[in-house]
This record gives sequence, structure tokens and C-alpha cells, in this order.
Amino acid sequence: MAAMDPGNERDLQTEVDGLMDGLRSDLERLAAIPSISFPGFPAGPVLEAHDLLVELLHDAGVAHVERIDLPDTAPVIFAEIPPPHPDAPTVLLYSHYDVQPPGDESLWQSPPFEPTPVEGGLRARGIADDKSNVIAHLGMLRAFGGRPPVGVKIVFEGQEEYGSPFDAYPPTDPERFACDAMVIADLGNLRPGTPTLTTGLRGAAEVVVEARTLQEPRHSGEFGGAAPDALLVLLKALATLHDVHGDVAVEGLRREEWEGAGYTEDEFRKLAGVVGGLPLLGSGTLGERLWSGPAITVIGLDAPTVAHAASAVVPYARAKLNLRFHPRQDPHEAQDRLVRHLLALKPFGVPLTVTPGDTGPGYEAATGGPAYRAARTALREAWGTDASYIATGGSIPLVNGLAQAAPGAEVLLFGAQDNLCNLHAPNERVLFSELRATVLAMCAFVREYAAGFRQGAAS
Repeated sequence: MAAMDPGNERDLQTEVDGLMDGLRSDLERLAAIPSISFPGFPAGPVLEAHDLLVELLHDAGVAHVERIDLPDTAPVIFAEIPPPHPDAPTVLLYSHYDVQPPGDESLWQSPPFEPTPVEGGLRARGIADDKSNVIAHLGMLRAFGGRPPVGVKIVFEGQEEYGSPFDAYPPTDPERFACDAMVIADLGNLRPGTPTLTTGLRGAAEVVVEARTLQEPRHSGEFGGAAPDALLVLLKALATLHDVHGDVAVEGLRREEWEGAGYTEDEFRKLAGVVGGLPLLGSGTLGERLWSGPAITVIGLDAPTVAHAASAVVPYARAKLNLRFHPRQDPHEAQDRLVRHLLALKPFGVPLTVTPGDTGPGYEAATGGPAYRAARTALREAWGTDASYIATGGSIPLVNGLAQAAPGAEVLLFGAQDNLCNLHAPNERVLFSELRATVLAMCAFVREYAAGFRQGAAS
């Protein structure tokens, strides 16, 4: 494939349009592979997806492709194209080729690993998260005939969805991951047609809280009213985590105003599937509640089930809490604030046992550098409107590992997903309009970023 003129905007759009049929075909091939990296699922499909991507990288003109093998994780694809000249920057491109399990397949309108046309796109498990973004990276490489105007390092991970030792690997091999900017394509737009840069990721922590009050269950008629009920103790403790409005009431958890874009309330209600007529939790803007403030969710509860309930005072109850916190708050500090809050309670005079679990840091990107200037220009060219800034309550642990390995690199998070794509849910889909615009944006980004570097070197 002949390389196009990277300075010609018309050539860029024409080239991308000419690639779309092939990119769609390759996306269908990749999405048909059930590359689920969770325990209990076969490893063969994950390796099949790995091998297909190695083949597609070679076909796109990438000569140097390696496999990083770490214990207890799927292979990581690492590929590299050297900078075309000494003044060219290097950009690291990240996506992952593993997918979530499909869940209850009866909720799918078509088999989850049979890519199926929908209006304007395709439906399949993992087709948005994150195989569309893998294909978008390949599209950029093809558009430049394998010779982009920047150096390129490619990281395609095979066990992002389940969690992997690779999250902590980049700082141990910083030379491999050294770059001037990185595009983390594991996110997408606030809504279809709205170009979006994600600039913050909330951190996450888990805490288990339990109450034990009796040696064993006791008849509720004979002992209820005086014998301490462990479930009541636990529920009283959990009720202190939020105030009357539903805002988190744990002291020391950071919350700030959100100044970027956000959902309308109607959009959020539809996305969350809120039952009609019910209020949302909390006060303030949705951006504060979802991105720049804390959230505490009870994600598990050990207590007698209704179906098997006996007329007895409950001796033991336990809950698992998921805490999401401000991108700039230290994860151990945030977790400790929750732990100390629970330990100080003693509901009905009963002490609680509180066990801290895993933590993951948040991330907040600096947005004033040359890569962000190039990205804003690129997204405007691709979508025809200025980019919005949002954050996300989800976490991408590898972002921090890569940022530690390349501390001077700008981190950009954008991609072909959109918030209506049903990622991790039944009937996941991607829109061709978003895929095309993402390929075009990545092409325009490397063009603009390279030009900015040349100008900086000349001055």
C-alpha cells in the first residue's frame, strides 16, 4: 500500500473511507472469536485472537512484533515501528483483545459471537470493548502504509477484563514503553457523534465489613428483642454511609465540582435502567456524583436468603463494599477513611470486623501539552465538532503502570465505543460511524502531533 500525503486532509478522509470495508471484515473475524480470559473458559480462543492480530499487524506493515509472556496471564502483543526521523515523536497505542463473558445468552438478540448487523453497525460480545479500538489502531497503520509520521509502539493486551499481572509490568521495563504520548483506546464517546476525551479515572477500593453476635441462630420468638441480631447491626452500619440525600457521608473522601461535559438526567436514567418515577441518589451535578466525587456500593451481602429463612435471630452477617473515589485521592487513604468510619460505629454497642481488600489508583491527565492540542484538532476533524471532556467511574489499572514507565508522556483516552454501546451487557454493539471517525482521528492525531514536534524542534 502506498503511503498517503500525511498533510493532505482530503487524502486522509479518502484513504480511511477506502479502508472501511476491509476493517469491517477484520472486525467481524476478530469478534467471532470468543476470547474470554476469565478462569473456567478455554484458553484456545484467546490465543487464536492473539495470532490473528499478529497476522494483521504484519499485513499492516509492522515488521517488529513480539510476544510478552508473564505468569498467570494471556500473552501481550508488543509491536514497534521506529520514528521516521530523529525529530519525530513516539506514540504508544493500547487496546485489548480479550472480552467479557456474554452472560445470560437468552438476553441476546443474536448469538454473542456471531457478529450481526444492526442499524449503522454490528452486534457481538466485545465488538465495542475493545475489538473496535484494536481495529482502529490497525486502520491508522494501514492508512499510512505502515509508515506513519511518528514512531509507534503497540500494546495489545489479552487479559484486561479479568485483571492481569501486566498492570504492574511496564515500570519494570521502562525502556520498552518509553514514548512521548500514548493513546489508550479502551473508552469512547459520551454519546454517538460527540467526540470525547476522557481525562480522569476514579480510583477503586474494596472493604468487607462483618458482624458476629451469637454462637448460632436462636429462636426469634424466644430471643428476639434482646439477643443482638447481626443483620440488624450490619444494616444500621451500612445506613450511616450515606446522608438523607444519598450523598456519601464518610469524612475525608474528596469531592469537587465537575467542570467538563456530562450526561443529561434523562440520558443517565436510560443508560442506568432506572425504574420510572424513582429518584436518583445524591445531590449536585451528575459529573460530581459519577466522576469527581466518591461512591460507595454494597456489591455483596452474606445473610440468610428469604427462600430459606428460619424464624431465628441471625448470628452472622457480612457485606462487601466497593468504593470509588476522586482521581487524585490516594487509594490507601480513601480506603482507610472508609475502614475507620466503620470501625468507629459499634451499632447497638456491637463492634464490627472490617477487612480492607484490593485498591486501585485513579488517574487524572494533564491536558495542556502538544499531544492534547493535536488530539483536539484531530477529533474536531474526524467528528466535525469540538471534543468534550469527561471522566469515568471505571478504572483501567494499566494506565497508571504505563504512566509510571513513561512519566513524561501525555496520556490520551479516546476510542470507538460510545456510552450507548452496551459494553459488558447483552447486545453489545459498535457503530460504523464511530469506528470510521476514530480511525480518522487517530490518523489526524499522528499527523498533527508529528507536525507540532517538527515545529518545536525547528524553533
